[in-house]
Amino acid sequence: MTIIAVLMLMPACTNKKYINMNADDFETFISTADVQLVDVRTAEEYAEGHINGAVLLDVKRDDFIANAFKVLNKDKPVAVYCRSGKRSANAADQLTRQGFKVANLKDGIIGWTESGKPVVVHEDVISDEEENEEN
Repeated sequence: MTIIAVLMLMPACTNKKYINMNADDFETFISTADVQLVDVRTAEEYAEGHINGAVLLDVKRDDFIANAFKVLNKDKPVAVYCRSGKRSANAADQLTRQGFKVANLKDGIIGWTESGKPVVVHEDVISDEEENEEN
């Protein structure tokens, strides 16, 4: 059984709403074409280094769920991560309550990089505050 199949069955067979994964399992999971990868940190943190292909959705924003519905497909699994795994667990919980099937990188990008996994750095990411100042 693949990781995606396990994720899709998790809510039906346990009380757990989402699945936690270590860096190796998370890397395998996000290599699947249908998985939507989401970084739930701030724009500044994202710019300092993120997993390639991740969409930025800051979980601390009041419009987190509204933004998730704008950019995510409920029919496809979602993989979330943050710095250490705490904010992404919160995001995973919020998303599963909305009907998304979610996997969480349990040790966040810290665990990811400590496992020797690559990150992408973008210095041109505009924070929400900077975007508001420009408009």
